[in-house]
Amino acid sequence: MLIDVIPIRAFRDNYIWCLQSDADAVVVDPGDATPVRKHLESTALRLAGILVTHHHADHTGGVAELASEYNVPVFGPATEAIPGLGRALREGDVVPLPALGLTLAVIDVPGHTAGHIAYHGHGMLFSGDTLFSAGCGRLFEGTPAQMLASLDKLAALPPETRVYCTHEYTTSNLRFAKAADPLNPAVDARLDQTRVALEAGAPSLPSTIGAELTFNPFLRAGDPVVASMAARHAGHPTPDRLAVFTELRSWKDVF
Repeated sequence: MLIDVIPIRAFRDNYIWCLQSDADAVVVDPGDATPVRKHLESTALRLAGILVTHHHADHTGGVAELASEYNVPVFGPATEAIPGLGRALREGDVVPLPALGLTLAVIDVPGHTAGHIAYHGHGMLFSGDTLFSAGCGRLFEGTPAQMLASLDKLAALPPETRVYCTHEYTTSNLRFAKAADPLNPAVDARLDQTRVALEAGAPSLPSTIGAELTFNPFLRAGDPVVASMAARHAGHPTPDRLAVFTELRSWKDVF
């Protein structure tokens, strides 16, 4: 079965990802029900399920309304309060989506929130607010060590894995990457690619794991140039990957 993954825009910079076949659809992190409903109506698709990565309102605000209106199951993290949650998920669980002929694996990726999960399978990664293109999520509930471990899990996925994150942050993330990794030509190439896409009205996403490993500074904490720039910004040595990552995340918070 041919599956398309379509971005449904919401709020200022959110993407609600819609996995769809000719007849059925599953949406990821529907923070707003209205644009989802409009998309379903315009394409005559049946909603078959809702996937949630974490509890923040811009990812869950439309869940209860859509689940009730379309009578569909809601999948989400076991340790977070998700509206209408019908299937509580932890790492090692799988999510069957029979309407699409898909099964996705669940990965625990705490850091942005304590119970954040990601969905992986069929060459796709729905990373929520953990991994962004050229960036990562802020640490609202987790620790730097947790986020680094989560990113390491995602970085170990096959390089061709397409990364569907949930915000259009690529340009701002790359501006930071230029500061943290100033000698990296992959950053400039991704900036050019992103500019062309956005000027054409297209999203900068999806990215791929392989591409992120070349220009995302948060996946490159072991690189000597990134480490030296982190130490320079900190004003003291950053002796290991965790220290580098911790400084990068603090630096990005005020960049």
